[in-house]
Amino acid sequence: QVQLVDSGGGLVQPGGSLNLSCSVSGLKMSDYSMRWYRQAPGKEREWIVSDPSRAAGGTTNYADSVKGRFTISRDNAKNLFFLQMTTLKPEDTAVYYCQVKYLDRTYWGQGTQVTVSS
Repeated sequence: QVQLVDSGGGLVQPGGSLNLSCSVSGLKMSDYSMRWYRQAPGKEREWIVSDPSRAAGGTTNYADSVKGRFTISRDNAKNLFFLQMTTLKPEDTAVYYCQVKYLDRTYWGQGTQVTVSS
């Protein structure tokens, strides 16, 4: 059974930083492309970053809204997927979700709330 557990959210002041984690079980994460999405209040869920698997190749892609401020990383040995967020803005306030597609199904973490406010 594939499970994703998001963690690390919280309240941070504008300009601050926060690190999110996604713990993955039920599959070998290194074999799969991983993604982060977010959903702000009253808005649709928004893609923010895709990290390809080694087999897929290619480069990590970021949405323009986070490029240069957010960085992803992986610990494939521990099946952990990270999102490092810097220079946070109030408009980054949202619930953040990690996602993976496995055997024609899409799996989501439960989400972790990030609030950027003074």
